[in-house]
Amino acid sequence: MTAVTERPVETRRLNATRAARTGARMAPLFGLPAAGVVALLLYLPFLWTTYVSFTDYDGLASPVWSGLANYKAMFSDPDLIGALVNTLLWVAGMITLPVVLGLLVAVLTYGHKWGTWLRLPFLLPYAISGVAVGVIWGFVLQPDGALGQALGFFGLPGAHTGWLQSGPGNTLMMIVATTWQAAGVNALLFVVGLQSIPTEPLEAARLDGADGFKLFRHHLWPQLRAITTVVIGLSIVGSLKTFDVVWVMTQGGPGTSSETLALSMYKETFVLNDYGQGAAIALFLSLVTFAASVLYLRYQLGDAREQG
Repeated sequence: MTAVTERPVETRRLNATRAARTGARMAPLFGLPAAGVVALLLYLPFLWTTYVSFTDYDGLASPVWSGLANYKAMFSDPDLIGALVNTLLWVAGMITLPVVLGLLVAVLTYGHKWGTWLRLPFLLPYAISGVAVGVIWGFVLQPDGALGQALGFFGLPGAHTGWLQSGPGNTLMMIVATTWQAAGVNALLFVVGLQSIPTEPLEAARLDGADGFKLFRHHLWPQLRAITTVVIGLSIVGSLKTFDVVWVMTQGGPGTSSETLALSMYKETFVLNDYGQGAAIALFLSLVTFAASVLYLRYQLGDAREQG
């Protein structure tokens, strides 16, 4: 009787094992359609762009192989070097101002009775497109615009300053404009991080006399490391791709004083019809973005392992 009972159980286990093995073999087949879509929409355009970057191509005639000519032209063009400098300035600005302001808003409003409503004015600009942000701040910063009129009304200096008329001041002012949009969502992410911190250690720290900056420095900040990595990583990638705000506010001018690599790529491709040069800039920007992301994440993960 025991042997008869054990056989069905053994058979069921054998069948379950076979089904699991069959499922493991079939799983890659179910992923093929998704992989095909990714290859079609991502990898094939990337390979085509890579090929075009080594050609002389105006978008109409067939591409003519030119080797490294586009890359030599890119690294010897003072305007493109200036665009690279502006792009790096964007990176520095966006991992400083929006991140610090977002963290400050999150810490000061977290746990407050009206915290959600206090954060709302900072979060609303995130719902606005980059183009709309450019239009609004273009109106604020133009000569005799809203900012100039406000300074003049209060008798403060700078009423007739051309905020967007020269570099690198115009780039810095556009970073301020983007900070107005990005700080709110950073604050929201930091609040999520604060909500994940256990309350018991914080209460114990308060009983031991830790408060204010001391509480933040020794108890809150170390536990916000993971979310800070995410926020800064997103800021780096977003700043390297900056285009819409710059295009709307200055179109890279005056001259090329506020151009970024993304804007130079657009101008070379769609304004000057030099698709080869535009593709070279696009490939270079993609590699810089990828390298910056990988290096930053490796650095953060390496620090996390050491501390762990």
